Amino acid sequence: MHSIRFDADSKLIDFIQKKLDKLDRYFDRIVDCDVIMRIDNDNARENKIIEFKLNIPKDQLFAKARARTFESATDEAAANLKRQLKKYKEKLTAH
Repeated sequence: MHSIRFDADSKLIDFIQKKLDKLDRYFDRIVDCDVIMRIDNDNARENKIIEFKLNIPKDQLFAKARARTFESATDEAAANLKRQLKKYKEKLTAH
């Protein structure tokens, strides 16, 4: 996990880790995940950005979300990864 322009506290890291651990339910061959947390310096209220790069065998999935808090951005990006994993798994079983 990488935090840019701030230091992430342990509560936030634990929250993100729990969300990512739940993705194992949808696809059990996840290799690893890179997490990048960033705060934009613009005046918008939704200035918290989180990016997930999920590595799976022979492929990589990506999700990015922007919200007021890192928690809500994590929820949005994790839901996006969940949809991508389901779609990827359906493609594997179709072949």
